[in-house]
Amino acid sequence: MKFQRIQDLRNDADLSQKQISEILHISQRSYSHYETGSRNIPIEMLIRLADYYDISLDYLVGRTDNKRLQK
Repeated sequence: MKFQRIQDLRNDADLSQKQISEILHISQRSYSHYETGSRNIPIEMLIRLADYYDISLDYLVGRTDNKRLQK
């Protein structure tokens, strides 16, 4: 499953794959696999990405178009 939103979020933040991979403490290659969908993203990574971008997990995985966290 390709997660287009993680690529879009990264591009909107003007970050390279290398930069976001360093933030997540993973290799750039692993992150690239997540963006292309050639490897599933572990839930821990999804949580880190959601926390970093301050968005909901549902938005990140395409279940909603609302980026806001429900508090």
